[in-house]
Amino acid sequence: MLYASTKATLKQEFGSAYITQELHATSPEDLSVVGIQKQKDAPAPLSPAEEEAKMSQLSDAMRLVGVNETKGNTLNSLAMPLVEAAKESLVSLSASSDVNYVRLLIDIPNERIDVDMTAKVSNKEVGSYVPEDTARYHVLKFEYEHENTSKSALIFIYSMPGYSCPIKERMLYSSSKAPLIETVESILGAKIDKKMEVDSGKEVTEECLIDTLHPPPLDVAAGQTKKFDKPKGPARGAKRMTKPVCSLLE
Repeated sequence: MLYASTKATLKQEFGSAYITQELHATSPEDLSVVGIQKQKDAPAPLSPAEEEAKMSQLSDAMRLVGVNETKGNTLNSLAMPLVEAAKESLVSLSASSDVNYVRLLIDIPNERIDVDMTAKVSNKEVGSYVPEDTARYHVLKFEYEHENTSKSALIFIYSMPGYSCPIKERMLYSSSKAPLIETVESILGAKIDKKMEVDSGKEVTEECLIDTLHPPPLDVAAGQTKKFDKPKGPARGAKRMTKPVCSLLE
């Protein structure tokens, strides 16, 4: 912290006009000829707005050159083929009691969708299978209890941890999800009951999944809209905590 805070002062004392290039190193390799050249060739960091603009440009380019494009692909829809192993994993999800969860990934270099893992998971551990550093698709056969009745639902989850992922990865996962959902439904021979989008496994709790499938009824008196309660002023009442809400794709 001391070095970082005194850097500007030192540069000023030395003479900023004489400094033609500034490098940041965390290891000896960063100061080698190769390391210095990498830093010189690396693109400048982008703001969120600039990254979104870059994603739009990439989308246009991908649409023009085509990434295994099929008839009907548009700027916001990109159909990638599923490898055979991915298809087999979805079949096992439908036919076997030993599998209730399939995680899919986009094999970006080969421009296809592959299976990342299959498992038999409990409702409480689904969120732990959502990566925090890369995007994934998740297909879950969710079995649960609601109002003393055993139920089952097919849930599709698209997880994207945000700006920690490269622009191209975010663009491909976003553009490919709609065609993938259609393919998954075709292989399973059933409709997806709910489609969700999350940025963290913390959002994928058993309670959240049930609330997504069965939204709690609004607190409305017999046919009358509840009046708006004026919030209390500062330093009055207990602290309120906002409960995270699951995001739906539909």
